[in-house]
Amino acid sequence: MKKLIALTVLAITLTFSVQAQDTMMKDSKATTVALEQVKGEFIQKELTLEEGAYVFNITNKNAGTDVGFVLIKQGADASNPENHIKEAYVSKVVAEGKTESSQTVNLDKGVYSYFCPLNKTPQYTLTVK
Repeated sequence: MKKLIALTVLAITLTFSVQAQDTMMKDSKATTVALEQVKGEFIQKELTLEEGAYVFNITNKNAGTDVGFVLIKQGADASNPENHIKEAYVSKVVAEGKTESSQTVNLDKGVYSYFCPLNKTPQYTLTVK
């Protein structure tokens, strides 16, 4: 019985280990998109990307406040957090002079909007072909 329990624990551990490695491999295949914010706006006003996996690096270039990043499908109610693509949130708010990254975001063809509610930026267009 002890051997059966030990084998079961080992099998579960190996399964989680393989899943973790698979996730890390997928993340390493993501393309990095660098975006910079200044006071009240993103420097990059529009993006066009190919369908795929992306990590967003958000840099605060003296915006005068902490900044963040929100990505939604265009036309969705931006004030409702349920519409936000949560993986696109940066790991923590971005202090002046710092850069923070999102998780890997898988983008399908379509049109999205991105903005910062902390820095009160307008919504900008991200098109995925």
